[in-house]
Amino acid sequence: MASPNDLDASQRRVAQFTSFATVGILGLTQDLTHAVLESIGDMEGSDPELVAEETLSLIAIATARAAEVGLEDEPQHASAIVETLLNVPFTYRNYLLGKAMVAEAQPELSGMAEEVHERLEKKRAFYATHLPDGQFPGPHALQDTMELWMGRVSPPKLPEMPQKRLEKLGLVDPAVAHLKVVLAYGRRGAPPVASGSDEAAESS
Repeated sequence: MASPNDLDASQRRVAQFTSFATVGILGLTQDLTHAVLESIGDMEGSDPELVAEETLSLIAIATARAAEVGLEDEPQHASAIVETLLNVPFTYRNYLLGKAMVAEAQPELSGMAEEVHERLEKKRAFYATHLPDGQFPGPHALQDTMELWMGRVSPPKLPEMPQKRLEKLGLVDPAVAHLKVVLAYGRRGAPPVASGSDEAAESS
């Protein structure tokens, strides 16, 4: 196996940025999913798997958009990175299916792959429509899209409107912060370590 020192600068850039953004996607998805499920509790109609898939699809799309804008000056890297980030929901689900097949010795689970892919493809298409490529998802655009997301992950009998629940749970700000960090990494060429990424503060 090649050591990090054997990689040229271009390969290292793609690998490091993709790893950084993917960690962010999974971490934010976990936080948002936990917050939503905790607020719903064991209410009838709640579906943890639905919440997780919708959330991962939303955050992967938004992160890919932020990366694309941040890497505008690096077209030689942007394509591979953006495509990888867009595919994180599929990669993650393939991992979970593969793990289940090995752990449970049930190779027939591979038959679920196509069904899962089709389901995730529809979710990706939905969020891609509301977060178009080439545009950084600023606070306004992200809030509008997250209101739709909240409606899709909420049981039908909740008394509060999605907008109110989103505001009450305070979920937009951490999502915006994540996207600004990814944008700053793209523009600076290195992980932002200083607080306050003013250059990343873009609007829709």
